[in-house]
This record gives sequence, C-alpha cells and structure tokens, in this order.
Amino acid sequence: MEMLEQILLTALNLYSFALIGYILMSWFPNARESGIGRFLSTICEPYLEPFRRIIPPLGMIDISPIVAIFALTFAEMGVISLFNMFT
Repeated sequence: MEMLEQILLTALNLYSFALIGYILMSWFPNARESGIGRFLSTICEPYLEPFRRIIPPLGMIDISPIVAIFALTFAEMGVISLFNMFT
C-alpha cells in the first residue's frame, strides 16, 4: 500500500514539474516547437484546457496554469490523506 502511495505521489510531482517546464517554455521564442515542447504540449494541454475554459486570461497573462498546479497540489494532499486513513 505504501508503495502505491509513493508511485502516485511521484507521478503527480513529475507531472507538476512537466507543467512548470511547459509554462516556462512560453517565455522563450519557438521553444514549444522543439521536440521537448511538442511532447510537453501533448501531455499538458489536455489537463490545462478545462482550466482555460473556466478562467479567462487577464490581458496577456494566463493564470489558469497556476490554478492547475494548485489542483495537482490538492490532489497530492488528497492521496496522502486517503492513504493515511488506511494506515
């Protein structure tokens, strides 16, 4: 059971880092057109899309990725709480 918890937490952490990397790539011209950028786009855009539909950009600033990262953080806390109930 503990191993499953660690696998889920590691996956959520890796996905959080992938989102941060994808967000940072927007600061560099043509970075998202690279191989890594296309890969991160493939795994991050489906998750970010619902947040972008709910939260419109504020001028040139898109805050939906910040909310998406907070949602992942809450998911991590939920996994920890769920597994703490069983121990």
